[in-house]
Amino acid sequence: MEIFQHVDTWVALLTLTFLEIVLGIDNIIFISITAGKLPQHKVKKATNIGLLLALLFRVLLLLGVSYLIAMKDPILNVNLSWFKAGISVQSLILLGGGLFLLFKSTHEIHLKVEGIEEKEAKDNKLQSSMMMVVIQIVLIDLVFSFDSVLTAVGMTNGVEGALTIMIIAVVISIIIMMIFATAVGNFVNRNPTIQMLALSFLILIGFMLVTESAHLSNAIIFGRDVGAIPKGYLYFAITFSLGVEALNMKIRKKK
Repeated sequence: MEIFQHVDTWVALLTLTFLEIVLGIDNIIFISITAGKLPQHKVKKATNIGLLLALLFRVLLLLGVSYLIAMKDPILNVNLSWFKAGISVQSLILLGGGLFLLFKSTHEIHLKVEGIEEKEAKDNKLQSSMMMVVIQIVLIDLVFSFDSVLTAVGMTNGVEGALTIMIIAVVISIIIMMIFATAVGNFVNRNPTIQMLALSFLILIGFMLVTESAHLSNAIIFGRDVGAIPKGYLYFAITFSLGVEALNMKIRKKK
């Protein structure tokens, strides 16, 4: 294809693929923790189903990108003395996803801190079904896909053959994630401290989605505009925390 004869195309493709992988880490963590509740022989299957659904959602959203962009238009205007906002479909999806992540992560942390999960596992009274896990993965896939596609559209704006580049980048990133997802999931589920750290990251991401929803709605609360949290800050905090935990794991291993 002619577009791949230009250096700009390859730069855009490589950059976007890298960003899609970085953005997909959140998705992998959630899928790993959710699929980890299944019997061991079903974990890989659930993980692959989750990532394939993520690929499907991303491609469908990219093909309907014009409708996606139109979702920025407000469908409801709220004008109260202390709160003003133009609520759009985009902001509602991000708000729903953020609240779902906050609830799910907080609930999982509560189970682990109270030791409820271990008791239930011993008594065999509760076991997540494949359908329940897949439904949760579908819900969060939709939110992460939405965020991923918006990033892709912004990155390739004005680049020739942008849709082709975005679809190729998404497919490559999902394939790479499928290759490493099982290993990442096993590592997270095998190490309780890493799992707790991952759940804490999901709370941060949920909070970020809520603030981004308010930002997209141009929300004004008590006379102050709500700004979006830069993703760079979030990923720096995650990387720093993982670095500290890696040192802790090394010390524990020596002891």
